[in-house]
Amino acid sequence: MMPEIEDQVEDAVVRLPGMRVAYDGAAFDESSLAATWTDQLQGWLNQAVAAGIPEPNAMVLATADAEGRPSSRTVLCKGLDERGVVFYTNYTSAKSHDLTATRYASVTFPWYALHRQVHVRGEVEKVGTKETAEYWAQRPRGSQLGAWASPQSRVVDGRRALDNALHGIERRFAEVEQIPAPPHWGGWRIRPDLVEFWQGREDRMHDRLRYVRTDDGWHVERVAP
Repeated sequence: MMPEIEDQVEDAVVRLPGMRVAYDGAAFDESSLAATWTDQLQGWLNQAVAAGIPEPNAMVLATADAEGRPSSRTVLCKGLDERGVVFYTNYTSAKSHDLTATRYASVTFPWYALHRQVHVRGEVEKVGTKETAEYWAQRPRGSQLGAWASPQSRVVDGRRALDNALHGIERRFAEVEQIPAPPHWGGWRIRPDLVEFWQGREDRMHDRLRYVRTDDGWHVERVAP
């Protein structure tokens, strides 16, 4: 590492305890909430898009394996309706192994620039083949080829192995106009039992309102920051 970069890193470490941002968001109370969690999430997502947030549909997916060891990674939300939120992946990936084992997950939309986040938690289910095919058809050809080529989450022998795999898939589908979805690829839907909306406020007295599913339907509750 170059000396000037080392100095910057050391300075950053020293300043970590003092790093903070003043959250000055507007009041967010129960009267501000939409009738349903889907309407509220769609509304905040629309505002994130309008604000120019990079990849506003990015969400941090948290899973755990059969032994309870957690993992997290960023995925993209590609579906949102009253049934839940949807993302797509390789069904042989580490995240899919976790979801198959526990059938439960959470995601968080981190809209830092707006001092907002939304947390969704619930059981998971695989998306149907028809819905998966409809989404697959919208993906760029390069992304389709990559889904076929990548043995997601498996150890590979260097970057060349990935490039060679992609070149092989390109040759395989060179004359195919409509590439089919791989049988090992598809969507997961999180069917929420809790959806929390978090708005940053002054003095760390943030607003946290959440929709909670009960036997009698959904109800709203406020929790302390």
